[in-house]
Amino acid sequence: MSHEQFSRRDVLKIAGMTAVGMAGIEGVALAHQSSPAAAAKRVLRIAHLTDVHVQPERRAAEGWIACLHHVQSLNDKPQLILTGGDSVFDSFEADDARATLQWDLWSAALKNENGIPVRSAIGNHDVWGGNKIKSKTTGEEPNYGKRRAIEMLHLSDRYYTFDQAGWRFIVLDSTQPDDAGGYAAFLDEPQFDWLSTTLRDTPATMPVLILSHIPILTVTTLLWAKQEEKQFRIDASLMHADCVKIKDLFAKYPNVKVCLSGHLHLIDRVDYNSVTYLCNGAVSANWWKGRHKDCDEGYGVIDLFDDGSFANDYVKYGWQAAPA
Repeated sequence: MSHEQFSRRDVLKIAGMTAVGMAGIEGVALAHQSSPAAAAKRVLRIAHLTDVHVQPERRAAEGWIACLHHVQSLNDKPQLILTGGDSVFDSFEADDARATLQWDLWSAALKNENGIPVRSAIGNHDVWGGNKIKSKTTGEEPNYGKRRAIEMLHLSDRYYTFDQAGWRFIVLDSTQPDDAGGYAAFLDEPQFDWLSTTLRDTPATMPVLILSHIPILTVTTLLWAKQEEKQFRIDASLMHADCVKIKDLFAKYPNVKVCLSGHLHLIDRVDYNSVTYLCNGAVSANWWKGRHKDCDEGYGVIDLFDDGSFANDYVKYGWQAAPA
């Protein structure tokens, strides 16, 4: 499949998948039980904070701090924060000074206003100099590309895995910049091979959670898609262009339970082929301009259980956007 755009045939195939998932939500029995059984024991509570888009404008840094405070004020406080990418806005086209300022705002909030462990994924806006003309980069800078994000997010690599509370977490790098100053969503060959090996080597009894910035599978792309005559055209910057390939890989491993993403600043859930795909809105909603379509400023709270089940809620933290 081309990484530039989805064909009409691809869109129809994906629409068929999501229709099955939505039918399951309406009451058709699902092969995967995403709700905990009565005897299941919760082993971990997670806050999924994605698309923060920290910037010096629009009180974004204050909003980021307010969100962190809200998470920590919950009566049943999460033990882990997953940040889902697009931490800053915007390193992709920013020069070095602005990129540094954005990351300083991000880091200061986490250092001074947060006491919960954090694990992070890289988003498209976190990649420095993807657009070389606007960012005034050459590609030879020490922090060029994803290197700055890896450092600022304290990552071992751009994709990685860790285990906690009996679950395996797999964090993907779903943003691949192109030579035209843009990007597409897919796993490069070394990363896909690594994912295949990681799943193969994961004990079959250990449930798996996947974190990516760009959704692997989502209905919300249809709300972003371009309409040409009577067709939807979904750009590969909106959803993984290799979603069928990834879906086929997951089908080999029933312990893959849930995939978390952001990127589209919208909320949905797709249950397909025993895997649940959750698009969990955005901390910044409409890039700190208020409500985005049907999504307010918020974050996901996910409870993980020892039987591989989970529960997910979208929590609004009451942020009031600055006047335009």
